[in-house]
Amino acid sequence: MPPDLPAEVGFEPNRFRVDIHPGEGVWRVVILDPEGREVLEKTWSRQEEAELFASTARQHVRWLSEARFREYYRIDA
Repeated sequence: MPPDLPAEVGFEPNRFRVDIHPGEGVWRVVILDPEGREVLEKTWSRQEEAELFASTARQHVRWLSEARFREYYRIDA
C-alpha cells in the first residue's frame, strides 16, 4: 500500500504493466492487462518520446485504479 494512502481507503494495486521494446528505427511501448495481454501499443521513431510515454503510463499504473486506468487509456474491459 502506498504510504500516503490511509488503510481505510481500501487501495487495490493496479496490475497493468508497461513494457518498452527497442527495434530497428522504432521504439514500441505496450500496455499489458492484468492477464498479460497486450491491450495498447504505441510506436515512436525516437527513444526519448517512447521513454516519456512509458514513464507517464507507469506513473498512471501506480496512481490510478485499474478501472480509471482503463478509462484514461480507453482500454475495453
